[in-house]
Amino acid sequence: MKPIYFLSDAHLGSWALEHRRMQERRLVRFLDSIKEKAAAVYLLGDMFDFWFEYKYVVPKGYTRFLGKLSELSDLGVEVHYFTGNHDIWAFNYLERECGVILHKQPITTELYGKVFFLAHGDGLGDPDKKFKLIRYLFHNRLCQWAFSTIHPRWGVWFGQTWAKHSRLKRPNGEEPPYMGEDRENLVRYTKSYIQYHPNVDYFIYGHRHIEIDLQLTKKARVVVLGDWISHFSYVVYDGQHLFLQQYIEGESQV
Repeated sequence: MKPIYFLSDAHLGSWALEHRRMQERRLVRFLDSIKEKAAAVYLLGDMFDFWFEYKYVVPKGYTRFLGKLSELSDLGVEVHYFTGNHDIWAFNYLERECGVILHKQPITTELYGKVFFLAHGDGLGDPDKKFKLIRYLFHNRLCQWAFSTIHPRWGVWFGQTWAKHSRLKRPNGEEPPYMGEDRENLVRYTKSYIQYHPNVDYFIYGHRHIEIDLQLTKKARVVVLGDWISHFSYVVYDGQHLFLQQYIEGESQV
């Protein structure tokens, strides 16, 4: 029984990160280390800091990462890519060129006899009206078409600048620490969701950039993946046990 891996939030290409090339290489080395043993890899969103697919153009760079996704797919590893709030605008390029399975909404799926609810996590349980409005505009097809008419020279610059500003407006560019079960949007959302969907065993999210691992009920466990900026964390499920781990080169047993 081959293990299944989950990770998220690499924000590749972020102009707010000085070590972005090293970060991409580290991620690629991790994916390379699991390519012979993984049954599937689930990328739960925001793998790019900004990604917009024009009809004939995609953002430059990321060749190591895109090549590794293609290699995994060619080897028969299922690669599932969830769009997040930074890479909403993935349409069909990653599917056609890299062979990934693209998800634009949360999914519920059965893996080795357990039920998983998988999502990037943006907007789930978040009461912020401003964020909801921006999220609606970003998902609106008319708005997406209007943005696509902007020349990539300016469109990509605008997207990268917006993403950089979003990160740097936080103190030290870091995510707020864990706020407790009653204040964490994703935990509150999960508690509400399991009241009507008691069959789910594991809830796995990205987005929050911190590691959370909570057993909410005897059955339901919620995990937030952390990120691939400072935590380099991931989840591995071997069919019997689920572990939240960190990738430390030369030490991690993946």
